[in-house]
Amino acid sequence: MDGPLIVGVDGSDSSLRALDWAVDEAQRRKAALRVVHASRREWYEGHQPSFDVDRRSVEQYAEHITAQAAERARLRAPRATITTQVVPQDPAAALIEASREASVLVVGSRGRGTFAGLLLGSVSLPVAAHAETPVIVVRGNDKNVDGGFGQITLGVGPPERAAAVAEFALREADLRGCAVLALRAWRCPAHELPDYPNTDFEAHVVHTENELTEGLRDARKTHPTVTVHATAQEGRARDALVESSALSDLLVVGARRRSSALGLQLGPVGHAALHHSACPVAVVPHT
Repeated sequence: MDGPLIVGVDGSDSSLRALDWAVDEAQRRKAALRVVHASRREWYEGHQPSFDVDRRSVEQYAEHITAQAAERARLRAPRATITTQVVPQDPAAALIEASREASVLVVGSRGRGTFAGLLLGSVSLPVAAHAETPVIVVRGNDKNVDGGFGQITLGVGPPERAAAVAEFALREADLRGCAVLALRAWRCPAHELPDYPNTDFEAHVVHTENELTEGLRDARKTHPTVTVHATAQEGRARDALVESSALSDLLVVGARRRSSALGLQLGPVGHAALHHSACPVAVVPHT
């Protein structure tokens, strides 16, 4: 999709971090950047519901947030095409709706109203689960967020669902000039149950390596200069991906798109990545 890169801001440190990341990403993609702030939550957050809420003050505050964010973005990328949008809607709903015309949607990991005990914000999780375009949740350590490792980790699913996710990861690596570590995990019951009959471990490895080859085939053809290290690793996929994220600039995982109103289904791997990754996480829809 050739639409703008859209980033959600709410004035929090997390959203400003996401904004900086989104500006750099828009520059890499040569894409326009749209800064979106949804203001409905501001009418009630920290207040008892009341008909006396000064909505004009709320609107001015929202405009102030987007104006400051746009100025920050322009200072970071003076030649970038940057627009702003204030939406009088619930933040998650507004960003999910905006995803219909975005090439990529970027959000922070936690907003201003997030409870201290939560690992992921109440906006970023539903947006990652239901958006109609790839969503990048900017989280993790400074070196990872700043792109200090020169590596993208890709979680490779079954071959029939891997193409779109692999294409996203390899395109991102192409734009950055970095390598991709493509992981597909396998598990053998014999390693977990001592009394389980002897199993041909080599067959598990060969089967997984074949799935890796098939899942990466199209993306490798499209991006032949990207270095890809394809690895079949024994264990749980979520554990392998979270561990690899510590030395990565981006973790890319897939999410199933269903035709029902439930939207994307993140699954245990997606949830683990979003809650525990040490680097930004891209959730890419697949069929």
